[in-house]
Amino acid sequence: MMVKKLSAVGNSLGLIIDRPILELLDITKDTPLEVKTDGEALIIRPVKKAPLMDRALASADRLMDAHEETYRKLAK
Repeated sequence: MMVKKLSAVGNSLGLIIDRPILELLDITKDTPLEVKTDGEALIIRPVKKAPLMDRALASADRLMDAHEETYRKLAK
C-alpha cells in the first residue's frame, strides 16, 4: 500500500502517480482516464478500448457510411 497526499494545481488538487504504476498500467499523459467513486473510494483507471469485434464493426459502419452511394450503385 502507498500513502499519497494531494498537491495544489492552480485552484484544484492533483495526485502525483509514480512512474512504475503508470508503466504497469500503460498510462501516458494522453491516456483517457475513467474517474469514479463507490461512495468510499476514488477509482481511477484507464478507459478500456472496445473489444476487437466492436472496433471492427464500428470501422465497417464508418466505411459503409462514407461510400454508401457507391455501394448502392454496385448493388444494382
